[in-house]
Amino acid sequence: MDTTLAYSDIPAMLGPSLTEEQAREIYYQGEEAVIMALMAMAQKLAALKRAEPTPTTPSAMIPPYQKATTRSRRKKPGRKEGHPGCRRPPPQRIDEFKKHRLPRCPHCQGRLKRCEETRKRYTEDIPAGITPVVTEHTIHRDWCPKCKKLVEPTVPDALPGASLGNRTLVMTAWMHYGLGNPLSQIIDVFNYHLQMKLTGGGLTQMWRHLQEIVYPWYRQIQTEALASAVLHADETSWRVAGKTHWLWCFANDGLTYYLIDRSRGRPALRKFFIKEFGGTLVTDFWGAYNAVVCAARQGCLVHLLRELHTVDHYERGGKDWPDFAKKLRRLLGDAIRLRSVQEISPESIASRRQRLDERLDELIVTPWKDAQAKRLIKRLRRHRNDLFTFLDQSGVPFDNNLAERAIRPAVIIRKNCYSNRSQAGADLQAVLMSIYRTLRQRGHNPLQTLTQALTTYLTTNQLPPLPGKVTPDG
Repeated sequence: MDTTLAYSDIPAMLGPSLTEEQAREIYYQGEEAVIMALMAMAQKLAALKRAEPTPTTPSAMIPPYQKATTRSRRKKPGRKEGHPGCRRPPPQRIDEFKKHRLPRCPHCQGRLKRCEETRKRYTEDIPAGITPVVTEHTIHRDWCPKCKKLVEPTVPDALPGASLGNRTLVMTAWMHYGLGNPLSQIIDVFNYHLQMKLTGGGLTQMWRHLQEIVYPWYRQIQTEALASAVLHADETSWRVAGKTHWLWCFANDGLTYYLIDRSRGRPALRKFFIKEFGGTLVTDFWGAYNAVVCAARQGCLVHLLRELHTVDHYERGGKDWPDFAKKLRRLLGDAIRLRSVQEISPESIASRRQRLDERLDELIVTPWKDAQAKRLIKRLRRHRNDLFTFLDQSGVPFDNNLAERAIRPAVIIRKNCYSNRSQAGADLQAVLMSIYRTLRQRGHNPLQTLTQALTTYLTTNQLPPLPGKVTPDG
């Protein structure tokens, strides 16, 4: 009986279930069979390496079984003993009064001896029978002898031709573009809980009308962003009509401006940077930002540290990679620590600052042989003057975390609502997301602020300016 092993059977044998007998069969087939087995094993290992998550892999794309076990907390959660408690203050208004008294003992069902001892408890809840308020507006039309036509007053409670009031319009838009609730969930909340029948098409048309009214606020956010001293920028993918677009985010501590565009390069940036930016632009190292004309730049040092970590654990750098990574990691760490040093003289700080530039130049001119080191050296050479701006200008951070935190709400909305189905919907998304996010950053109630703005617009035919940041004094 012929027991010759076919070459086509070798790849199927390789795996955790390979036995010693099967391994010997492959060996007895000769040199070609062993080479084939090793090559097949190398391909399987390469496939596993490609599937292995990296620090830049989104959490949703990592299988649960590949995620590391969360470490237990080192300290007990919650406030320490003796710390003053934090609870809701007692209500300033009481709408209903209820008394509660037991008729019998709940344990033995015996008769109770009445006492005068009581205690008070306050609860706040939503009324059970919430119904919308329907208002009939009687609009008088009078004749103007001068204009030779009938005139009538404007109804400030709703947009022209709309059957839903401004509060409903603003609240539904806030739930969708501010909180990320899908349109179907918003309709369910109003249909079943608030007893107000809404339709998806009707809401979308009203939101587009709202966009036309508040569009000057969107432009004002862009103008204030271009006039700011420090501005952060970031971008992420976005789908429009089934095609890949990009959501750009420009933010600081007082505003956020979103822009959805097909381009991830200069064309999209030209739409935002309509003039030279006179402040400091904080970004990652995406090449498109190099085309922006600005007074100063700051590259995100955390991205560089993350690159070092990725190569250390997943790319397996060459022989001189450990030396390169060690020097660059120490250089960045010393620069970050220098920002917080206060006990030494300004002359000493200036001397250390100069030494950082010298160390960076030495790192750049060193002839590194590793491919990953050469790649990062090109980046350091290109951004030679953008790495330590945070040491020379106050208020400039060494990372781009602010932009990443500002773009996170949009990423959550993208996951819940599946982006947009048209470019008009993408423009509507960018405008209302920017306005709601900016109002929240500035400490305003988005529902109350936008409702009052609509009332003012309908009464005076002029939208008030976008309110500024709320100060601690009110």
